[in-house]
Amino acid sequence: MPAARQPILVLVGIGLVAGLFATLFGVGGGIVVVPLLIALAGYEPKAATGTSLAAIALTATFGATAYLFLDRVQWVEAALVGLPAVVGGLGGLWLQRRLSSRALVLLFAAFIVATAARLLAA
Repeated sequence: MPAARQPILVLVGIGLVAGLFATLFGVGGGIVVVPLLIALAGYEPKAATGTSLAAIALTATFGATAYLFLDRVQWVEAALVGLPAVVGGLGGLWLQRRLSSRALVLLFAAFIVATAARLLAA
């Protein structure tokens, strides 16, 4: 289904959940938005990924600004994580273009399961 035909309330709800999780746990986009866009809004995995990244830009800008005013941003560490993340993002884009949507979903699910197992063991 084309994105323009998605019920507005579904997309707004996904945004609300993503914003809540982003500020509460420091997660959002890939962990929250992509699965919800696929499961609730009927997006294809690759379109969900691109849509999520665009939405994250808005969320991250707001979140970083809010934490800046609370004096809770470690700028050197943010740069040490963020700048290499740009390079990783380019690698991810290269790889995504070469994988099927099914392979992406399976890899993502494996990542979520491994992360959950690690958190439960911590």
